[in-house]
Amino acid sequence: MSEIVVKDLSFGYDENLVLEDINLEYNKNDFLTIIGPNGGGKSTFLKIMLGLITPKQGSIEIYGKKPQDVSSILGYVPQFIPINENFPISVLDVVLMGKIDKKKFGFYTKECKEDALEALKLVGMEACAKRRISELSGGQRQRVYIARALCSDAKILLLDEPTASIDTQGQIEIYDLLKEINKNGKGIIVISHDVNISINYATKVGHINKKLVMHEIDIEKKDNFFNHLREEHTHICDVELILRECSCKNY
Repeated sequence: MSEIVVKDLSFGYDENLVLEDINLEYNKNDFLTIIGPNGGGKSTFLKIMLGLITPKQGSIEIYGKKPQDVSSILGYVPQFIPINENFPISVLDVVLMGKIDKKKFGFYTKECKEDALEALKLVGMEACAKRRISELSGGQRQRVYIARALCSDAKILLLDEPTASIDTQGQIEIYDLLKEINKNGKGIIVISHDVNISINYATKVGHINKKLVMHEIDIEKKDNFFNHLREEHTHICDVELILRECSCKNY
């Protein structure tokens, strides 16, 4: 069974088509990376999945329902969340926002707080629960936002450029985390410009430039090379990933 089914979907502003004849079946066991040029329609497709806009033609179903009817099933992690450096909101409070609909008389329950702490533990940020979100690095903040999505009990996480402005090592740490979350049964759909990193984690890659082209990934071949880099080298950058070649020439 496919959790997300898109059939003959098109969308445009006025007479200009942004997406044309999109077809997709997504199973939550897959780690799907969506790539493509700026203006190619990636963000528009994400908004359709989130139910923020409605396709002009075709259909999209998530667990057999329209996106507007399954908002609790999808956990959204945006590319950029502005932080007011003077507002003293804690990491735990940020994660608890994933439970905002569970508040009783304006307060979070004990169970909500336990779930938030468990989500922070899953992303390795439990020690920072009482710190201000403004005190954290970019990579640490992304982990907290992922914890917030997990805390909402979402079945599929949608992430828009989750490693923007993070160095290569930080990107690897975030994608390691997402891969583990995927292995534990939650769907992962990532929109990314970090093509060389994200493809090394994806089981499927969709390229959107008005139309969608899907690519299956040879997981075993990909994992063998990437694991070699991580285990045998202290340096990993886009050069090795693009060329599929390392300095030791042993792979």
